[in-house]
Amino acid sequence: MRSLPLFHRIAGQPVIVLGEGAMAEPKRRLVERAGGRVVADMQEGIDEGSRLAFIAHDDAKMCEGDAIRLRCAGLLVNVVDRPDLCDFTTPSLLERDPVLIAVGTSGASAGLAKQLRLRLEKLLPADLGGLAQRLSDMRAAIKERFPDMAKRRRALDEALGEGGPLDPLKAGGADRIGPWLDGAADQSANETHMFTLTSGDPEDLTIRQARLLGSADAVIADPAIPAEILDRARADAQRLSHPHDGPMPDGLVVILKR
Repeated sequence: MRSLPLFHRIAGQPVIVLGEGAMAEPKRRLVERAGGRVVADMQEGIDEGSRLAFIAHDDAKMCEGDAIRLRCAGLLVNVVDRPDLCDFTTPSLLERDPVLIAVGTSGASAGLAKQLRLRLEKLLPADLGGLAQRLSDMRAAIKERFPDMAKRRRALDEALGEGGPLDPLKAGGADRIGPWLDGAADQSANETHMFTLTSGDPEDLTIRQARLLGSADAVIADPAIPAEILDRARADAQRLSHPHDGPMPDGLVVILKR
């Protein structure tokens, strides 16, 4: 990844926004929308402990100078329309509170990020946030129903998966949580899935292979499998080396769902 995507909580915090006009105003609105307090004076913002700064001067040299000064003061800096001067970039946002989807291109093309976000807008139901909030409210009940973490994760994966009772792409998910929890069956033993790759390009994974990688608790892979393939697995999935106590066909990946 060219950038590390993070969600930064700034509610009640000072955020420096320098500049006037069409480039600066959207940044002010963005900060205020996230609950931050806009500070227009550099030194005042530094003194108040700002951690983030947006720079949107019309003068390129002024942008460069302010970026250096703010970075030296320990702040992370975003210079509008100058990705080469940015410590962070602002993605195109799709909001279904509390669900927030950020689409970024590491500064390559804001227009592309926007069009991707507009496409996603059509896919996600307006009440998706209600499903997320209801899952949060019922966390204790779900944990009681599935006290084992691995079984709980698997139950949620299956319920939230495509065609599942809590499929997030179908409206009304929040109302289905109670019936799903009441009727949820005990989870069976571990599942093991094996498949052979056709190439080292992750774009050549089938939909099923990509889904299994994305939901696996553990992955056993031949050492020759490219990292780009294994990166499609969950970040917290356990990576296990093949013990080499028997033949393992080239390109074979073993997926364990616990």
